[in-house]
Amino acid sequence: MKLIGITSIEGIIELDSGLHIGAGSDEMHIGGTDNPIIKHPNTGEPYIPGSSIKGKVRSLLELESGLMVHTNGEPVSATIFSNIKTPDEKQKCDKILKLFGTGASNINETNFGVTRVSFADCNIDSNWLSEARKKNYVLTDVKSENTINRISGTASNPRQTERVPEGVKFNFKVSIKNFEEDNGDDLINYLLYGLKLLQLDAIGGNSSRGYGRFHFENLKEDGEDISTKFKNLEPFSKKG
Repeated sequence: MKLIGITSIEGIIELDSGLHIGAGSDEMHIGGTDNPIIKHPNTGEPYIPGSSIKGKVRSLLELESGLMVHTNGEPVSATIFSNIKTPDEKQKCDKILKLFGTGASNINETNFGVTRVSFADCNIDSNWLSEARKKNYVLTDVKSENTINRISGTASNPRQTERVPEGVKFNFKVSIKNFEEDNGDDLINYLLYGLKLLQLDAIGGNSSRGYGRFHFENLKEDGEDISTKFKNLEPFSKKG
C-alpha cells in the first residue's frame, strides 16, 4: 500500500440540546451530581472525545448497511466479508472496513489494510468560548430527573445528570488517509454520509430523552467549503 495523501474535514459542532458524555467516575461527592460529564484534566472544560464520534458514526453506518444480520450485533469484521453475497452489502462492508479498520490480525489476510479515518477530540471553539466568558455563560448545567410510578403518579429514583448546554460550539476535525489502491473520493463521500446519519441521530448518552442533538456548521474539505454538498445528502431517500 502506498500513501498518496491525507484529506482533512473540519467544521463546527453546535449543540441543539444538552449533551452528556459520561466521565465514568466511580466516586460520589457530597453536593455533586450522579452522572458527571467528561472534562479536560487541565482546563476543566468539557469536550467531545473523538472516540465517541468515531464509534457512533461506525455504528450508524453498520446499522444502515444491513450487515447486522451477518454479525449477530457484533461490529463488522473482515471474517464476514467472504460470506456476503449481496453486491450492495459487500460494497458497504468494504468501505466500513477500509475506513475504520479490521484489527491487526487481519491486515495481512485482506486487502483492507490499515485504518484510514482518524477523529480528533473536539474542544470548545475558542471564539465561542471568548464570547461566552464575556457574557458569563456556563459551560455545564445539571438536569434533575426521576422515574414516575404509572399507577400512583409519584416520583422515585431521583438523579442529577450533568450536561453541556444547548448552544455550545466545538471544533470538529477528521482526517482520512488516501492510498493509491483506494477510490479516495468514494470513501470520503461515504464518511460524509456517516456524518449526516450522526447529525440525524445524536452524540453521547440519553439520546432517547432528547440529549445530544446537534448540527454541523462550516464544513470544509481541505479548506474548500462543502456545506451545500453536506446539506444535500439525503439518507433513506426513496428511489424511483
